[in-house]
Order: sequence, then C-alpha cells, then structure tokens
Amino acid sequence: QVQLVESGGRLVQAGGSLRLSCAASGLTFSGYAMGWFRQAPGKERAFVAAINWSGGFTNYAESVKGRFTISRDNAKNTVYLQMNSLKPEDTAVYYCAATRSVLTTISHDYQYWGQGTQVTVTS
Repeated sequence: QVQLVESGGRLVQAGGSLRLSCAASGLTFSGYAMGWFRQAPGKERAFVAAINWSGGFTNYAESVKGRFTISRDNAKNTVYLQMNSLKPEDTAVYYCAATRSVLTTISHDYQYWGQGTQVTVTS
C-alpha cells in the first residue's frame, strides 16, 4: 500500500518559518518526482513546489519562489518543504504528492497523495 504522510503543520506568525515533512512508503521513492500542493478555504488546490527523482532539479510557484525550498532524502524516503518569511496568504492545507512524471505542476499528473497538514499563518 502506497502511503504519504505529511507532518509539521502548525500555527505560526507572519515572518516565521516552518518545515514540513512527507514520509513515503509502499513505493520505490527514488523512482518518483515529488510535489507539494496547497488548498486554502474556498480555493482550488494549487501547485507549490516539485523536485525530481535525484533532487537535482526543482520547480516553484511564483508566489513562493525565494521563500520556500523543497528537498528530498531518498535514503529516508522523505521530502521536505522549508517555508520561510511566511505570509497570511500561505495559510492552507498542504499536501504531499508523488508522480512518475518530471517536475510537473499539474495535480492530475500525481498518482499518490497524502492527507494534508494544516498551516496557519497569523498577521
């Protein structure tokens, strides 16, 4: 059974930092590109960041570029999202996802999804 489990979401003040983790099991982790998406209340799920199988290439949404960093540790089957300079508009449920495609920003291209972790940024 493929399982992606996010952790690290919490309430944080604007300007603060947060590190999300996503632990994967049931798949050959190094064979998948990984992505982070987020969904705020009343809005569609949106792309945040993606990383290829080796970690050598990344892609970011314009709204988080320069503030967020995606990384992965294939030995630990884990992908991370380091979030700095957080803004209230970053408030959302953050989802981890896995795809056999490369650096795709399209949610439909991802085969597996976690249950999400809530990030709340106060002003």
